Amino acid sequence: MCGRDSKGLREAIIDGAKMRVCSDCIKYSEGYVEEPVVKPTPVPTRRPVTARPRPAGQKDIYKTMEKELVTNWSKIIEEARRKKGLTREELGFRIGERTVTIAKIENGDLRPSDQMIAKLEKELGISLLEEVKAVPLGQQSHAQDGYTLGDFIKSDK
Repeated sequence: MCGRDSKGLREAIIDGAKMRVCSDCIKYSEGYVEEPVVKPTPVPTRRPVTARPRPAGQKDIYKTMEKELVTNWSKIIEEARRKKGLTREELGFRIGERTVTIAKIENGDLRPSDQMIAKLEKELGISLLEEVKAVPLGQQSHAQDGYTLGDFIKSDK
């Protein structure tokens, strides 16, 4: 009512109208509305990101991998396409892929998916997959200049 700007304004009924008034003007009200106690909403706490344990049913896909993409796959695809006398557009049309995708694959900018590898192999008559070779893990030798940090850790145990 007085027009004063105050932090402690309360809702009151004055002459049948509900308004917000300061603590000095509350005496002119016919009654005031008790403001409900507002409980602050709890701020959700964030848990640190930790490694999730692998579910029991999930398998390591790399253990069962038998074939991998050859290292020079982009050149093999491009050479096979040229030997067949196809343009990138024609090859893309035959396997259902965009010309831009074929160009990116031949430039080595995009690795083909397993489905696309199968389509390319069938259309071009090439093999893009090779058997996975086991890499033997030999005995590690000490660094040329002496011991490594790992050597000290192992020797303390």
